[in-house]
Amino acid sequence: MLKLRSSGLSCGVCANFQIPIPRCFMNSITTSSIDVKPKVPLYLRPPSFTASLSELTKWHKWAKNLASSVGSSFINLDNGPDSTLLRRELNWLLQDVIELQHRSVILSRLESGNNENPDVSVALRAPLEEMYCVWRQRIEKRRPFQYVVGCEHWRDLVLSVQEGVLIPRPETEVIIDLVEGVALNNAPELAQGFWADLGTGSGAIAIATARALATHAHGDACGRVIATDLSPVAVAVATSNVQRYGLQDVVEVRKGSWFEPLKDVQGKLAGVLSNPPYIPSGDISGLQAEVGQHEPILALDGGISGTNDLLHLIDGVASMLKPGGFFTFETNGEKQCKFLVEYIENEKPGSFRDMNIVSDFAGVQRFVMGFRR
Repeated sequence: MLKLRSSGLSCGVCANFQIPIPRCFMNSITTSSIDVKPKVPLYLRPPSFTASLSELTKWHKWAKNLASSVGSSFINLDNGPDSTLLRRELNWLLQDVIELQHRSVILSRLESGNNENPDVSVALRAPLEEMYCVWRQRIEKRRPFQYVVGCEHWRDLVLSVQEGVLIPRPETEVIIDLVEGVALNNAPELAQGFWADLGTGSGAIAIATARALATHAHGDACGRVIATDLSPVAVAVATSNVQRYGLQDVVEVRKGSWFEPLKDVQGKLAGVLSNPPYIPSGDISGLQAEVGQHEPILALDGGISGTNDLLHLIDGVASMLKPGGFFTFETNGEKQCKFLVEYIENEKPGSFRDMNIVSDFAGVQRFVMGFRR
C-alpha cells in the first residue's frame, strides 16, 4: 500500500570525502552502462495537458464506478485490492496528475459533485486519454498502482519505479533500521567504509543507506555505497533515483550479477545488504496478480526452495566483508532464516559473530544479520 504523498525531496550528503576511492568510482555512474531510458514519474511531469472540468468529472465518475465494481472479488481471488483501496488509489492518482496550484480546489469539486463552471480548464500532467487507459489497466489487467503513477513512497523517499523493477516493500525498510540501529551504533567506524547493495532494483536500499552513512559520519569522512543489479532496467531506474537525490558522488550503480562487479573491493566492504529473490519457484503462480503477473520474475524467483540466491550471498559475503563488517539479508520468513543460520554455522564456522534473526513490522522472522569476525 502506498503512503500518502510527500512533496519534499530532501537528501543528506557529505561535502568532502577522505576515504580511498576505487578507480571506477571516479566516474561514478557511467552512461555506457545504462541501456534503458527510465520513465518520468507522473508527479514529476510538467502540466502540459488540459481538460475541462466536465470532462475530468466524467472520467472520475467512470473510474470510481470501475473501482466499485470490483468489490471484494480480488481479495477472494488472491488477496488483491478491494474497492476501498482502489478508490483511495484513484484519489492518489488525481493528486499526481492535477497541476499543484489548483489541485485542492479541483479535488474538492470532484468529490462534492460541484458542477459550477464545468467548462473551466484543468491543467494535467497526462492527457485524459492516457488516464482512461492506465486506470483500465489497473483494474482489468491488475497492473500495480506504483507502475501506473511511476513511483513508490518508501521511508522518506519517493522512488521512481516501472515495469522491470521490483517495487520496494515497507518491510524492507527494516534493513535500514538495522544499518542504523545495529551496525552503525555498535561500530561507528563502519560509517566511513564502502557498502554494497546487491540486487538494488529501484536503488531504495542504496539511497537510504547512503543517507544513513552521512548522518552517522564523523568529520569529513563519509561512507559510499555500490549498488549492483543484473537488469539494465533496474540499473537505469536506480541511477535516475540516485541522481534525483543528488547522491551520484556517494552511490555508484554497477551492472552485473551479485558480487561480480565488486572484485575491486573484495575484502574491503564495511557492509553488504540485499533483498534478493527468495520466493520458491512453485509459489510464483499463486502470488497476487499485481506481483506474479507484472513484477520481474528475476527479482522474485529464488529457485525450488527459494534459497538459491541467499546461499550464493552467504558464500560470497564471507570473502567480501572486511573484519568487523556487517551484513543483513531479507528472506521469505522463519524457515529460510533458520536454514541460513544453520548453514552459516555448519559451512562457515568461525566466519561470523553476533548473528541474529530479526522480525519485520508484522512480527514475521524475515532478516538474517551478523558481523564478520
